[in-house]
Amino acid sequence: MPEGPELHLASKFVNLVCKGRVFKGPIIKSEVSKHADVEFEDEYTISATSRGKEMKLTLNTMCKDNKSLNKSRSLDIVFQFGMSGKFDFYEATELKKHAHLNFFTKEEPKMVLSFVDYRRFGKWQVGGEWSKERGPCVLFEYLAFRKNVLDNMKNSVFNKPICEFLLNQTYFNGIGNYLRAEILYRAGIPPFVSARSVLEPLSGEGSENLLKTETPDILQLCHILPQEVINLGGTGYDPEGRDPDYSKFCEWLQCYYKEGMENMADHNKRTIWFHGNPGPLVPNEIKVRQLKRSSKVAKSNAKKMKKDIESEKSGEENGGSETVTRRKLQVAEGRESKQKAAKSSTKSTAKSLKKSSNKSRKLDSPSELSKSESAVVRKRIKKKEEKDFNQNQIKSSISKEKSTSKIVVNGDSNTLKAKVSQKGRKKKTIKSDYIGQKSTASRSRSKSSASTLYSRNGIEGTPKSVRQMSERAARAKRRHER
Repeated sequence: MPEGPELHLASKFVNLVCKGRVFKGPIIKSEVSKHADVEFEDEYTISATSRGKEMKLTLNTMCKDNKSLNKSRSLDIVFQFGMSGKFDFYEATELKKHAHLNFFTKEEPKMVLSFVDYRRFGKWQVGGEWSKERGPCVLFEYLAFRKNVLDNMKNSVFNKPICEFLLNQTYFNGIGNYLRAEILYRAGIPPFVSARSVLEPLSGEGSENLLKTETPDILQLCHILPQEVINLGGTGYDPEGRDPDYSKFCEWLQCYYKEGMENMADHNKRTIWFHGNPGPLVPNEIKVRQLKRSSKVAKSNAKKMKKDIESEKSGEENGGSETVTRRKLQVAEGRESKQKAAKSSTKSTAKSLKKSSNKSRKLDSPSELSKSESAVVRKRIKKKEEKDFNQNQIKSSISKEKSTSKIVVNGDSNTLKAKVSQKGRKKKTIKSDYIGQKSTASRSRSKSSASTLYSRNGIEGTPKSVRQMSERAARAKRRHER
């Protein structure tokens, strides 16, 4: 989210590109925007100022002679940037997709100053003034800002954690998420201690406290750190890395989104970055946010774009103004995104080919098949092992029976003695019925055929070895299924 330094840098950018330019024609608003239309069709100039998290755009009509001085008029438009608002200046050949308010120049080739907002949380007020709900600016009204904080210590809002209190624009107009993390980290203050315990010791020092001290307090840091961001140049906080000077900002950061730092969502679900003990007023539900973008990526993007811009500038003798730099940044960003997309597609196809070839190789050895994630391959291995186990059980039972040469079958009324040789017909039928069976139905049929061969007068006549053999096979099957 743009904070106080970003709003001030945006006003400087508007003043730079609009200096010496005349604007004319209707001010076009996007179809999706629900904010007020701006009616100002005369020839006019544009200037900008900022205060905290607000920026005022002033339109002044052109005075051709002394008689028209009394007829000149001006119009103020107060902007709040929301989450992703910014101003851009480019050729008016085609408006940007998220350009919600557009001011066109008079001269040729026509240029356009656009308020661009991707998330559409930004807003503007035609004929508006600075918001009365916001306190003095931490950048340009330091003494009034310090007095406003220390004179209202009796309010209950000071009982909140200091990390949440720093985002209260009634007292800290211009402080945002990354600034509060840097302020608390450099002041050595835990984020979840009460604001009253931090600010009460400063109430006796007075508002005439000097800014340049060896150990500045938290209110001094609220003024010093935004000034440091402005002195870095560029556009300030830019998580997309479109600014070629963004690497300087990343190096300036010490806590926000830095490796080795901890983070936690406060009671308003805003992420605060800190180091060490968070303090006693932590939320009941602690939520941690993962790193989405490292500073190294932003630095590398900024360096690449800086090289592209310098190479393009070398081909042109007259660069014009700062307006062209924004355009070149977008062109460089588009080229870089296309190259990354092409590289990622080639890498994905290569990975898919490698995976397919590795799978075909793994089908050769059963040890590697067991490690594969294919359910079909696992099923084949299971069936093969079950088949081998059943065959081994049958062979072992038959080998035991070969030691006995005679089997006595007892009936209900008569006793029948049958001699069975080692290479008899009945042994062969039992072996052929059991070996090679794959389904449970075939196994049951083989058991019945084996029992009928040995039992002519019922179940009682079945030999003990055959019953044991069938029981072993059934137990082996159940054990294998488990």
